[in-house]
Amino acid sequence: MPRPLNERQALEQERAELSVSLTADHRKLEVTPSQNRPRREFLVWRIRQAELRLAAIEARLAALNSKAGE
Repeated sequence: MPRPLNERQALEQERAELSVSLTADHRKLEVTPSQNRPRREFLVWRIRQAELRLAAIEARLAALNSKAGE
């Protein structure tokens, strides 16, 4: 995939990729047996990290949108 031209495009691309990753990780978590605690804990951690990054991306995009509206 070609590299995004600007920060907004890069953030939007990362947001889309994170959404796909989150969906896949949630599915993996659903099918991972509860006996496999280390794997489940890793998936929960990874989901949380992706959610935090997604929130940071959303905040940055909102800041860029407000700046563009000035």
